[in-house]
Amino acid sequence: MSNSSKKALLHFKSTLTTTLNSSSLLESWNPNSDCCSWDLVNCSRTKTRTVTELHLSDIVPTFTPVPVFSNILTPLFQIRTLKLLDISMNWLRGEIPGDGFANLTELVHLDMMQNSFNGSIPDQFFRLKNLRYLDMSENRLEGGLQSELGSFPNLTTLKLSLNRFEGSIPPQIFELESLQVLNLSNNILQGVLSSRLSGLKNLRYLDLNSNSLQGMLGPELGSFRNLISLRLSSNLFHGSIPSELFELEFLQILDLSNNTLKGVLSPKVGNLRNLESLKLNDNFLSGNIPEEVGNLTKLREFSVGKNHFFGGIPSSIENIKGLESLDLSENSFSMEIPASIGKLPNMILLDLSKNQFPGPIPPSIRNLSKLETLRLHNNNLAGEIPTWLFEIKTLKNLFIGGKESNLIWKNKAKIVPRFSLEQLSMSSCGISGEIPEWISSQKDLIFLDLSENQLEGGFPDWLAEMEFEGIVLSDNNLAGPLPPRLFESMSLLILALSRNNFSGELPENIGNAKGIMVLMLSDNNFSGQIPKSMASIFLLMLLDLSKNKFSGDSFPIFRDTRHLVYVDLSYNDFSGKIPMNFSLDTRILSFGGNRFSGDLPRTLTKFVNLEHLDLHDNEITGNFQDILPQIPTLQVISLRNNSVEGFIPRTISNITSLRILDLSGNNLIGSIPPEIANLSSMIKTPQMSTSDYILPSYVTNVDIFNNVIEFQDLIVNWKKSFQGLASRNLDIYSLLDLSENQISGEIPASLGNLKSLKVLNVSHNRISGQIPVSFGDLRDVESLDFSYNELSGLIPQTLSKLDQLTILDVSNNRLTGKIPMGGQMDTMNELDYFQNNNGLCGMQIGIICPEDIPPPEEREEEDDKELWFLWEGTWIGFPIGFFSSILVMGYFLNFLNFFKFW
Repeated sequence: MSNSSKKALLHFKSTLTTTLNSSSLLESWNPNSDCCSWDLVNCSRTKTRTVTELHLSDIVPTFTPVPVFSNILTPLFQIRTLKLLDISMNWLRGEIPGDGFANLTELVHLDMMQNSFNGSIPDQFFRLKNLRYLDMSENRLEGGLQSELGSFPNLTTLKLSLNRFEGSIPPQIFELESLQVLNLSNNILQGVLSSRLSGLKNLRYLDLNSNSLQGMLGPELGSFRNLISLRLSSNLFHGSIPSELFELEFLQILDLSNNTLKGVLSPKVGNLRNLESLKLNDNFLSGNIPEEVGNLTKLREFSVGKNHFFGGIPSSIENIKGLESLDLSENSFSMEIPASIGKLPNMILLDLSKNQFPGPIPPSIRNLSKLETLRLHNNNLAGEIPTWLFEIKTLKNLFIGGKESNLIWKNKAKIVPRFSLEQLSMSSCGISGEIPEWISSQKDLIFLDLSENQLEGGFPDWLAEMEFEGIVLSDNNLAGPLPPRLFESMSLLILALSRNNFSGELPENIGNAKGIMVLMLSDNNFSGQIPKSMASIFLLMLLDLSKNKFSGDSFPIFRDTRHLVYVDLSYNDFSGKIPMNFSLDTRILSFGGNRFSGDLPRTLTKFVNLEHLDLHDNEITGNFQDILPQIPTLQVISLRNNSVEGFIPRTISNITSLRILDLSGNNLIGSIPPEIANLSSMIKTPQMSTSDYILPSYVTNVDIFNNVIEFQDLIVNWKKSFQGLASRNLDIYSLLDLSENQISGEIPASLGNLKSLKVLNVSHNRISGQIPVSFGDLRDVESLDFSYNELSGLIPQTLSKLDQLTILDVSNNRLTGKIPMGGQMDTMNELDYFQNNNGLCGMQIGIICPEDIPPPEEREEEDDKELWFLWEGTWIGFPIGFFSSILVMGYFLNFLNFFKFW
């Protein structure tokens, strides 16, 4: 035994116990005993008994009162005989001490996972040529992966997941011929997979999920003949699944989920007979599920949700007797659920939701004796909801009904449930009367969704006394006040009661439910003020109190509610100054349809993350140039129907994210600033949103949140009528409405630069000059309204290039000339949209333009031709007519008797 090693270990213990002020750590490390007998220490079996292994995992308590930094390891670097060092799960902070690790040249196994090391991998690390196992996962390491990572000739395991590494994967890593495990998941890696990847001939586990890798998956993936696990989920891979993957006979786990893969699932998938988990969900795969999946008899997990598969469930599915989880949700399956689904005795989770499955719920499902989760909602299922569903003893989560469902609930059925549910969703099931009392027997129930039924009565006391995480009762006929007992729960996360007839004031103790994250009470008859205690709900993220009868000018102070991102108080009877007592992280403020007055608060600019500001139909005043909030993140500003004065400042171009600007119905003067044309979000073509941008992903990725969270539509004047734009997809719309003001001057030609604009409305102003020729460049525009102005000149022919145009209103101006023809302009035949101008003409309004009337010479020629034709007709017609008359007369006078020559 080396005395120097013992001293180093005691020094380490002393430093650690002093730092943490705890004497209970490493108690067996006694200076009076042999260090080779201590816990967590292993020594060689030679006579010298040198320290070779230190198993120091999780010796620092998770919640330490003081941070522990990486320099605490310094004494250990004196033990140069170490071959194994495990310091995982200690949450050590600071940079990796490179010089210290460089001393440990004998190291074979190094585990540093689950700490808080930051910075990059130090260069000295690459001197450890004997390393076979290196785990640096779950730290805060950053920067690019160094090419020197390929300099460990004996390395078999390399784990760098859950860090912040970026850039491409250095090809030198693919030269580690001994490598069996490579895990680079959950970083920010980019680029394509190099074909040199095939150099890892001995690879058994490859995990690159949750990065930003892109490109097509190549045939080199088929070169890993010993591969057991392949995880490439949550990247940007596209194209089809390479057929070479289906030749990996030892493969047990294949995860290609959450990419943009297309094409069909090849029947060759049936070759993967050792496969235990197949996850292809969240892609764009299509076609039928091949019958060959029935060859995968070892499969336990099969997930193809959120694709474009169609047809039916293959009958061969019954061969996979070990299947525990089947997820076919969010596809287009349209054949009846086969009875063979009940021949899977190990099934724990069955998710067929959000498809088009018709017919009844197959009775064979009751044979699934291990079933815990059954999700059949949002299909075309029909018939009575079978009572045997409530007799499946193992069931914990039941989701039926939902949109498009034709299932019928037998309201008189006597339900004596034999299960103990945790989640129950029966939306749109036709349940009437009061909330079923049998639900009170479900003591483990944490989530209840009975929305879109015909429930009546009040909110029962027994329901308020249960400890729920989520209650969704929206779209019913429930009435009365809310019981105060409901808000004594610390478990409640979601309360959605929108579109009912609840009334009265909100209970004063609502703030006691401090865990509420989503509170949706819109479209009821609640009244009074918002209770001040609501500010105590410190986890609140979404607050929707719209379309009620709330009033008052005093509001809770939500400044400490740091998670509150969405606030909708619209369509109530609030008054006074606009409330500003919200979190600086707030992203949506919707206060339209109230009686708020005064200027826009200058403190609005403190909301540096604000994206949506809707104050339409209030009594807001002030000069717009003084009150315009200069917040670059703002995407929507609606001040429609207020009393705002002043002019639109040139600085509006500083709001670079602005895509919807509605200033209609105010008292603005001045001209339209050309700088509006610099709003980049009105220029670039928007992309369809694929996720909820309002709430963080850790909320919207949880199903019980994602199914119930809703955002009120943004009401705008869209193509001549007030319509709601879905808030989830606002980023695909671009609108500029300056109508009903007193704006003058000419329309800047630069506005033709707003290529993604869909609606432009400058009607009911005093705008003069001409319609800019550049408006022919508004390629996405669907509606142009210039009515009730003083515009003159011609309608530019360039408007015929607008393929998306459906409405063009130029009425009540001073326009002249021919209405352009060609393209969509030929369909503009609404007379009211062209009336009251100086002299418009064209086929759209049935008025021939002067230039379309032939000149006089052409008319004389045509007259001569017509005269010749008339005279020629006379010469031919006269003798025919004469003899016809004689014959007719002869018939009556028997005149033909004089001509009997036969």
